[in-house]
Amino acid sequence: MAATRALGPAPSKTPDKPTDAAGQAPRRRPRAWRWADIAEFAGSAASALLLTWLIFDRFLPFRIQGVAFFVAWYALTLPIYWLVVRDGHGPVAARDRLASVLVTTGAAVALSPIFLVVGYVTYRGWSVIDFGFLAETMELTGPLSGADDGGLLHSLIGTLEQLGIATLIAVPLGVLTAVYLSEISGPLARPTRLVADAMTALPSIVAGLFVYSIVVIRTGWGFSGFAGSLALTILMLPTVTIAAEQVLRVVPGSLREAALALGSPYWRSVLLVVLPTARAGLATAVILGMARVVGETAPVLLTVGGTNILNVNPFSDYQDNIPLFVFNQIRSSKESFVDRAWGGALLLLALVLVLFVLARLAGGAGPGRRSRRKKGAAK
Repeated sequence: MAATRALGPAPSKTPDKPTDAAGQAPRRRPRAWRWADIAEFAGSAASALLLTWLIFDRFLPFRIQGVAFFVAWYALTLPIYWLVVRDGHGPVAARDRLASVLVTTGAAVALSPIFLVVGYVTYRGWSVIDFGFLAETMELTGPLSGADDGGLLHSLIGTLEQLGIATLIAVPLGVLTAVYLSEISGPLARPTRLVADAMTALPSIVAGLFVYSIVVIRTGWGFSGFAGSLALTILMLPTVTIAAEQVLRVVPGSLREAALALGSPYWRSVLLVVLPTARAGLATAVILGMARVVGETAPVLLTVGGTNILNVNPFSDYQDNIPLFVFNQIRSSKESFVDRAWGGALLLLALVLVLFVLARLAGGAGPGRRSRRKKGAAK
């Protein structure tokens, strides 16, 4: 009897936790979304929609419509979805799913103005874009002409010429300044960096007024595409300088030391080792600088002048560009002029988008990742 009491009833075994092939418990991945998770969120949103409709249409003594309905729907979706996930996957996954929904909502709200602007500009300007719009000028277009008459060929050529001249001037100066700040760090490094940082916040109209007072009036050069290029250079230079400096600073110091250990002069190691290593980042800095100034209107308004005829000589007489074309067309009360302005805005938006895509391609993959080109070369 004593032995039986001592032994007592056999303890019940707890069920074994699921294990993988290696005998270890599977790792919990609350961030992984599956189709079942999407179905749970959709069901929660549908339930919250019905509950919101019931409250707004049956229980409230007054009618509320518009934004308040969607806000209430979203506010009811969150607790319903949290309860569904908690019941099926536990509190950890429920908190993670709720945080994911909140972060995704914040990102969508932050990006919604961009999509609205791009969508509306595309909607208004798509009907105007055709071959004639890109191949004709406004020289023979009058106030009674339709939106399909005339085009912005003169503005497109002016934009390309002014942007090209500004790039030819700003890129060498910006890269040389970045090399001085990153590699030499002389006594003027701190004031130079301070001036470059301050110029990034320089209002564009100030650059236009400076070039207007010095080049257009004092020298007697007059309005020209080159004067506009100088104004764009002032705005482009700090962007290229700061971006190029940051790119040069991430070049490993071991490459510099290896070049110096082989007997190479310091200038030669910078020219043949540091700059080629940062080639992709420097290309990104240049393209970002171009995208920074391609849509400026105020400086070219004070320096280029604007015209309706084609002028391929940027060093003489009035010239036009796309931002100035949009500005002049949108001020008219004629619907055809306004439609041409939206077409020019869409073309300018496409040009900026192309520049940013080129910057992304030139920059390659992020840190720790290989680009597609390098992966293909490795295979």
